[in-house]
Amino acid sequence: MRTIIFRTIAPYLAALMVLFSIFVLLRGHNEPGGGFIGGLIAASALAIYGIACGVTSVRRAIVVHPMSLSAFGLLIATLAGLPSLMMRQAFMTSQWLEVHVLGVQVDLSTPLVFDIGVYLVVVGAIGSIALALEERESD
Repeated sequence: MRTIIFRTIAPYLAALMVLFSIFVLLRGHNEPGGGFIGGLIAASALAIYGIACGVTSVRRAIVVHPMSLSAFGLLIATLAGLPSLMMRQAFMTSQWLEVHVLGVQVDLSTPLVFDIGVYLVVVGAIGSIALALEERESD
């Protein structure tokens, strides 16, 4: 299914899907969403881009190997539990930090860091599977 219309629209659709996945990631703990659902949306964007433009163009676009991205996400998700250990609390207890940026209060939290790690794990793992299946099909 490599029609001219699909090949033309796919990069824009993939970019919109990645942007929406980041929105879903960031609204995570306050409303439905989070790292897992956001990661699935981003991995779907990679799959759509791969179907339209080929696996080599996706690999060039994401720069790093998807499994490396997954490993880095796992490291980030694990490191999200360390602040609670430093505060002598149970592992993965939420910690919050209020930062004022340009007069606006920004709440940073360890659940957000954990969600970012989960996001990267899902994008890397599902993206790697999707790219492997697309490579196999094109041969």
